[in-house]
Amino acid sequence: MRSTAGNAELALLLEVASTPKPGNVDREREYDDLRFEHFLAGAVGARPGFERAAGGEPIGEAFETAIEGMADQRGGNTQFGAVLVVTPLVATAASGDLTRERAEEVVAGTTIEDAAGFYRAFERVDVAVDDPPEDMEPLDVRRGSDAVPVLRERGLSLSDVMERSADRDGVAAEWVGGFERVFDAADRLLARDGPVPDRASTVFLELLAEEPDTFVVTRNDRETAEEVTRRAQAVLDGEEDADALAEELIDRDVNPGTTADLVAGALFVALERGIEV
Repeated sequence: MRSTAGNAELALLLEVASTPKPGNVDREREYDDLRFEHFLAGAVGARPGFERAAGGEPIGEAFETAIEGMADQRGGNTQFGAVLVVTPLVATAASGDLTRERAEEVVAGTTIEDAAGFYRAFERVDVAVDDPPEDMEPLDVRRGSDAVPVLRERGLSLSDVMERSADRDGVAAEWVGGFERVFDAADRLLARDGPVPDRASTVFLELLAEEPDTFVVTRNDRETAEEVTRRAQAVLDGEEDADALAEELIDRDVNPGTTADLVAGALFVALERGIEV
């Protein structure tokens, strides 16, 4: 029987193996400098951090360990957001009750030291983020450990940090919203039949069609994100080909990475709830 940490690792592997996921690296498509193999190595490297979370260690330390291991490959940032989604869910599962309500309690219990671990993780890889609001500039995550004294001065937990980003970052929104979209996506995965990567591809398209991807907003712009959302719905409606859209978005360097992060979290929840692989 797989351990909780094993399911977390497998969730990252299944996410990148699912295809097509327009704009994202998968087993059939990759970028010149960010390849399928990098994601496989990133998933394996993250496992020690997941093991720490499953063992009841602080979420910030577990996350930092997972990112350090994830970054031990040549592609750079492969699964930062996915690890940020999955780590608190691992801690929730380890508590014996993998529900939205328990996940909210786990997030609410994060500390200033957890926030410090989160900030230090940004020193491991380059992560595309928006410039912070003016009053949050001292807490720009790109400052890494240099921002930790400000965290302590202001008494901000990791939950507090996520709350301040939830209006513009889809992963942070999940943290403060009880992982609503993640758990809903897990239910969809469990309700379908067929190979799990195929189910994940379909759920990815559904999530993408429902809300603009915040990573696309950050790296490209809001207009592009809304275009991708419309076209994902067109794929679901049979009006556009998923593979053709996937090729086009790769060529345009449009990467709906936040949606992929949520799918990774959903795969973890589904694995913990017994989806068969």
